[in-house]
Amino acid sequence: MTDAIQIFGAGVTAPPIVHARFSIGDVVKHRLFAFRGVIFDIDPVFANSEEWYESIPEASRPDKHQPFYHLLAENGESSYVAYVSQQNLVGDDSGEPVDHPGISDMFGAYANGKYRLRPLHRH
Repeated sequence: MTDAIQIFGAGVTAPPIVHARFSIGDVVKHRLFAFRGVIFDIDPVFANSEEWYESIPEASRPDKHQPFYHLLAENGESSYVAYVSQQNLVGDDSGEPVDHPGISDMFGAYANGKYRLRPLHRH
């Protein structure tokens, strides 16, 4: 991580510049826990509640100044929505689609480890 940058010498500090390694539609898996999912949204830095953050054991609590991903996730038992730091994700190379009931609402075709977003139709 890079250090924070002071803007215009006014005491206003910008967060470090970070880059997302993954994009919407990518299939990823957690590097420690047995679940995988498809990314449907990205926060450039932590944007969940402090209560959620504090519920993570301190020894494994991720840095807030990195991308966090919203996943339509699955494990061997259920489907759910997960919020995961970039440091805890790796690309999923299984070639298998994700089995989550919410996928068809947001995504269309699956190919080469990635889902294609459905076009948004508005009136």
